[in-house]
Amino acid sequence: MSTSAPLSERIVPLTDPADPRVADYTSLTDVALRRRLEPERGLYLAESSKVLRRALDAGHRPRSFFMAEKWVEGLRDVLERYDVPVYVGSDEVLEQITGFHLHRGAIAAMQRPEPLELTEVLARSRRVAILEDIVDHTNVGAIFRSAAALDVDAVLVTPRCADPLYRRAVRVSMGTVFQVPWVRLEHWTADLQQVKDAGFLTAALALSDDAVTVDELAAEHPEKLALILGTEGQGLSAATLHHAERHVIIPMSHGVDSLNVAAASAVAFWETRPQG
Repeated sequence: MSTSAPLSERIVPLTDPADPRVADYTSLTDVALRRRLEPERGLYLAESSKVLRRALDAGHRPRSFFMAEKWVEGLRDVLERYDVPVYVGSDEVLEQITGFHLHRGAIAAMQRPEPLELTEVLARSRRVAILEDIVDHTNVGAIFRSAAALDVDAVLVTPRCADPLYRRAVRVSMGTVFQVPWVRLEHWTADLQQVKDAGFLTAALALSDDAVTVDELAAEHPEKLALILGTEGQGLSAATLHHAERHVIIPMSHGVDSLNVAAASAVAFWETRPQG
């Protein structure tokens, strides 16, 4: 991508923490505020040089870059490719703007990509994960990382699920949220029928009396499989359990009844990965 101005002319020194030009980066530690503002403004934040590069490699477009001067040279190849402002300031000023010390390198305010269509995503997938109301961004990011590593083709998130593009989810995923297609469902659990109609066996991870083990599910060799993972506290809703075609458990030892949802997702993804 060519630029209309050289990098030296696009570097903007920051001296005032209240500078309105860096509104995209203010109060990053206020989770409730950022969860509302970022989708409204059509942006998300890519934090750290590695994550930032993965976002750009996925074709996402930056609005601006934000960093301490010491990170500029290491990102020069990136900064020269995009005709957007590069905000540079001291560690003290940057911390006053964001609310925390930037020690992972640069941050970029990125344009959110256009939402994907559920029908199209399902048509090109064999394995999908559905996250029902998982509100912890760390868990969402970890699940995406496992999905990318273990041949899950897409992730579907319910209306109340945490934002996969929130800064912490992106960071924990190591940028794999940019690699795994995902869709925000609009009408849960009605959308579950659309998943079934696309040929997916729907399997809910739940401690039910009629549950099969994940090994038994894998032995069925379903051509298409949708694994449904529930919220950290209450698990899956009664409606979801009613509509799911299988209930699945991961056998446990030593009196442990369950795993953290992110750990459980990795086990289930591995056991049910496509064979051949």
